[in-house]
Amino acid sequence: MSAYSDINLREQTIFVVDDEPVNLKLLDRILSAEGYQQVVCINDPLQVLPAYQDHKPALILLDLNMPGMDGFQVMQQLDELGDPLRPPVVVLTAQNQQESLLKALQCGARDYVTKPFDRRELLMRVRNFLDAHVAHRMVRHQKEHLEILVRERTRELQDTRLEIIRRLGHAAEYRDEETGNHIIRMSQMCALLARKVGWSESQCELILHASPMHDIGKIGIPDAILLKPGKLGPEEWETMKTHAEIGARLLDGNDSELLTMAREIALSHHEKWDGSGYPAGLAGEDIPLSGRIAALADVFDALTSERPYKRAWPLDDAVALIRENRGKHFDPALADLFLADVDSFVAIKDAYQD
Repeated sequence: MSAYSDINLREQTIFVVDDEPVNLKLLDRILSAEGYQQVVCINDPLQVLPAYQDHKPALILLDLNMPGMDGFQVMQQLDELGDPLRPPVVVLTAQNQQESLLKALQCGARDYVTKPFDRRELLMRVRNFLDAHVAHRMVRHQKEHLEILVRERTRELQDTRLEIIRRLGHAAEYRDEETGNHIIRMSQMCALLARKVGWSESQCELILHASPMHDIGKIGIPDAILLKPGKLGPEEWETMKTHAEIGARLLDGNDSELLTMAREIALSHHEKWDGSGYPAGLAGEDIPLSGRIAALADVFDALTSERPYKRAWPLDDAVALIRENRGKHFDPALADLFLADVDSFVAIKDAYQD
């Protein structure tokens, strides 16, 4: 018994392709009398492909011996379309065409009906193949629908994870009396600099979302040190520097690309090109590129932003510091990319003002 209603099956489009008008009329009459409502009769095989694009049939009854283009060529054309929902082809063959029948089956035909037609045999094959094709089409559509749902749920999960990361980044900045817009500007600058380096768009998006966690370790610094209005003493400064390692520990234990890069940035964005940074005193290309990118973006935005404990530096002074520290604090190649297009970084500051 069919899994689908007779009404559903009888609404499916059936192509009948035969150069003999008598055969077309007979097949049309048999199928129409059985209730099939969408029978498309084609006597010119050259018209099969255009008609296929317009109607998307669920079954094709195809004669093999036709002038201009035979049934084998028609099947080849259909095969070249690469349609994953290509309908079954049932060839119409004379009883003495055994060799042609075998060739048709090798070319992708699913079954055959011999001439002269037996009405019951024809209708049984038509119904069975329509039933199977409609089922296949429904399963495929359900699969596509499920894949869309999975992508949507995955995206929702990713968005939730990113929102948590952004909020944690904001929490760290608020404790340090910096504005939440600092991490937005800094992360946008990181993505811009990464793009200039030649990173792919997916990598640029990764650093955009990972860099807001650069100072998450400040959560672990005592308020007496973190919020001290004056200059830190030597011991206090040593405590402050531990925020890089604290941040790395907070982000450790997860092998996702996002948190792996976030950990890398948190640990290395205070390292300096000449090896005078912290916590590990790394130098040159031993410092992860993500950390070198974050270092430049973080310093430039911090210099040009006003804080309760300092005034914003004039743009020219901040750019001059970047230039002077090229090859000292900053990766010289990154500094050159920045200096060649300062206006783009200033545009980010203007777009996300405090």
